[in-house]
Amino acid sequence: MNLRDLMRLSPVIPVLTVTRLEHAAPLAQALVSGGIRVLEVTLRTACALDAITEMRESAPGAVVGAGTLTRAADFAAAQRAGAQFAVTPGLTPDLLFGAGETRLPLLPGVMTPTELIAARAAGFRACKLFPALQAGGVGMLKALAGPFPDVVFCPTGGITRANAPEFLAQPNVLCVGGSWLAPRELVEACNWGAIEELAVDASSLRTG
Repeated sequence: MNLRDLMRLSPVIPVLTVTRLEHAAPLAQALVSGGIRVLEVTLRTACALDAITEMRESAPGAVVGAGTLTRAADFAAAQRAGAQFAVTPGLTPDLLFGAGETRLPLLPGVMTPTELIAARAAGFRACKLFPALQAGGVGMLKALAGPFPDVVFCPTGGITRANAPEFLAQPNVLCVGGSWLAPRELVEACNWGAIEELAVDASSLRTG
């Protein structure tokens, strides 16, 4: 599956920070049951890699990726855990090397036109605008559409249920990344039903 096809599977890619491994399976199952198939597990916790493995095994309908990769070695670790794609907050020669070694589909983060030019030069036509609000939000996406008509985005960072529709209405946006689908209080309470309801709502959003 190429990256654009993956981005079209769900209008929202939940950005998940799993702090307890026992939450991984029911969290993935709740999101998939609600219609959200693409999941990004951030490598910010000690159990993140094991959580990716658990999600792959417990939710066969999910496409599970690793996020917040900041070192070349992260790619190999993510691939061993079963990750099916990778997301980075930026793009450096070191990260390009790591991605090339594993050949995991990579959604690289960009924030400025200069960074986007570098990403395009490396062969990327799908990028994460990050942090989206700080980068200029919808206004930046509209500005980038002119000089970069061949690039599509997954804006992430500051995206909420309230502003997601405005982002998704942009022609150069295929999906958005957001953490509101798995709020900490619901995960800690193991309220998987409420998370499934949030996923049902998010899966009803559509790109313009």
